[in-house]
Amino acid sequence: MKNRIFLIAIYILIGCSVGLFQSVSKASPSDGDITGSIVGGFRVLPIEKPPEGKNLVLTVYRGDYIKFDIGDGIVDPDLTVPDLSIKQRLPRNPAEAPYFKMKTAGVFPFTLGDMVGTITVVEFKKPNYSEVSSKEAFELIDNIQPLVLDVRTDAEFKSGHLENALLIPVQQLQSRLKELSAYKNQDILIYCATGNRSTVASKILIDSGFKRIHNMRYGIYQWSRDTYPIVR
Repeated sequence: MKNRIFLIAIYILIGCSVGLFQSVSKASPSDGDITGSIVGGFRVLPIEKPPEGKNLVLTVYRGDYIKFDIGDGIVDPDLTVPDLSIKQRLPRNPAEAPYFKMKTAGVFPFTLGDMVGTITVVEFKKPNYSEVSSKEAFELIDNIQPLVLDVRTDAEFKSGHLENALLIPVQQLQSRLKELSAYKNQDILIYCATGNRSTVASKILIDSGFKRIHNMRYGIYQWSRDTYPIVR
């Protein structure tokens, strides 16, 4: 009898340990775990050659537009990310560097010259941030009249936008935050074409102290498919 009780206790302990490990492994990363910083709407990733035997480990948010800032110690700046169909030689000047959209969460192995590493793409989660469908966005607009912020380009805006939307392209958002200062404690609904740039814009606003951010997950593309009104 004592042996059976002992075995049951062991099973319970193992089960609790597994559950704890799973809950920790699923926890959202802190901002300190995310590589690089947002500059002009792009996440710039500083790349230096790692110590011998170490791999490059990069972590970014889904929706980020990433650029690589190549250090002087990188001899061969050829970047290959097979799972993302990326194969490109990178310039050393960050201003000339191409950007890559991180559309899908996951872990993506890559090589950069003779270096090996992984890019982990995680979902952006914050207490004062929510992702909403086009239907939920329509209901937000109908019920609480949030500020509607369009973060696409001027040309995209002119081709069609949500009614009463304010246009601030994501590349200009950091330099134009003062225009939104009156809305720091109010609801803001952000959208772009498909939900990538709006995620970047959401993080910029939250990092700047904005409290009630709603991101339209699939952008004006889904809004249009669901036949909600567009101003042209």
